[in-house]
Order: sequence, then C-alpha cells, then structure tokens
Amino acid sequence: MGEQPRALHGRVVAITGGAQGIGAATAAMLAAAGARVAIGDLDGRRAEKTAAEIGHGVLAIRLDVTDAAGFTGFLDRVENELGPLDVLLNNAGIMPLAGLDDEQDAATHRQLEINLRAVIHGTRQAVRRMRPRGRGHVVNIASMAGKAGFPGAATYCATKHGVVGFSESARLELRGSGVDISCVMPAVVRTELAVGLGESPAIKTVTAEQVAGAIVGTLRHPRFDVYVPRSLDWAGRITRVLPRRAGEWIVRALGGDRILTAGVGSPVRTEYEARAVESAPHVDHEA
Repeated sequence: MGEQPRALHGRVVAITGGAQGIGAATAAMLAAAGARVAIGDLDGRRAEKTAAEIGHGVLAIRLDVTDAAGFTGFLDRVENELGPLDVLLNNAGIMPLAGLDDEQDAATHRQLEINLRAVIHGTRQAVRRMRPRGRGHVVNIASMAGKAGFPGAATYCATKHGVVGFSESARLELRGSGVDISCVMPAVVRTELAVGLGESPAIKTVTAEQVAGAIVGTLRHPRFDVYVPRSLDWAGRITRVLPRRAGEWIVRALGGDRILTAGVGSPVRTEYEARAVESAPHVDHEA
C-alpha cells in the first residue's frame, strides 16, 4: 500500500503573490480543504478582496517580498494569528519581456530580487521555523523556463533556473529533517503574466487552477519535481538526450522559440508591464 495522503485540514499555509492567479487559486483550494491560509501580496487591496471572495477566514496581508524584514514580519504575523507555519508557497514573481540588449538594468534587478532572492529569503525563514519542529513543506514556483532557455526572457529564465537549483540544493540539505521541498514547473499559465505570448503545438497552456491542483496534490503526497502538465517532464527528458543542435531544431520547428518573443513590445502587455515596473524592490538587504 502507498503512503496515506497528508491531511490539509488545520494546516497553516502562507502564500506570496496570493491576490490573483496561481496564488489565489491555490488559496481557494486549500481553504476549501480546511487549511488556515494567509495570502501576502504587494497589492494589499486586491489581497483583501480575494480573501473576502474565498472566505473560510483567509487572512490578507500586504507584502513586499523584496523587503527582507517585511517578509520575515509577514511570517511572524501568520504564526501569531494562525499558528505554527506548516507550508510556505513562494509564488510571487514577475515576467517583463525584452531582448537581451534592450532590457533595462532596473528590470533585471527587479526580477532577481522578486523571482529569486525573495524565494531564497522566504525559504530560509520558513526552514528556521520548521526544522526545530521536525515538519513543514516549502513549495517554490519555478517554470518550464527553469529547465530551458527562451529568447526574449533571458533574465526571467535565469531567475527560474536559480529557483530550481536552489530548491535542489535545499532538498538535499534538508533530507531527513522532516521538512519537504517541492519545485513546481508549469508550462505557460493562462494568467495576466502570459498575455500576448505566442503559441506552440509542443507546449500546452494550463490554467491557474490546474497548477493549484498540482500544488495541493504535492502537499498531500510530497514530491520534489512537479510538472504541469506532467508531459513536460518527458518532453524535457527527450530533448536533453538528443544532441543540442537536434533538440534546438525541434524546438524551432515547433515554434517554441517564439513563445516569449511574441510578447516583447506587444501592446496587449502594456498594462502588465507597467504593473511589473511598479513592483520596484525594497532597497534594504537582509543582514
């Protein structure tokens, strides 16, 4: 017999970037399953609106993940109001698109701070709380871009590769501690972040709810690699065993190299790109 699924009822879960998209969908599923959920988001008003829509006593807190002290304080408040932290979902992220030589330094900095450094800080703070208790689960949202490179988003891909590598190392370091690490690698998710992108028959788009379902599944049955859809895993393995030129030819033939470049400079991404610009990182750094 396989292991019994872990119960979600009563577990305390903190979600960054939880006001919309994957974060909101996951919060709704976990709250419906009886978890005690807190969502943090830079847009505090939207977080409050999302929490009210979900119900089940979901806690909404304004959170700038690039403010290290503020992120730590967010987790402190979650524990003070809901109880000891069982799960941290590092979900907050941005994806401004630009050619390699056109990307502004500020955009590079924002992505590194939000997509990578905040994940490292959040994971570290969660582990410091979980390891002494001998239990806990950190789920880091990466992307298929964490396993491959895509033109038009070099820095974004670098940050997601960083999340995968960091999560791999953390998993090995925490072996036997009772603290689990999972890395979620979805295809293109049909949220605001993906507006204006191209399409490829080789890469299926997925919904935020599908990704949320996979996250909930790995909380019930912990595993490290979480691909959404699962076929991404096999597709990646096949292209990696081929000679590089052959693998890249297949990707180009199927239009995979144009998925993100189609969104570079797209007028339909104007609103999203402007919001990403507004998410300027906090200037202070963790001591």
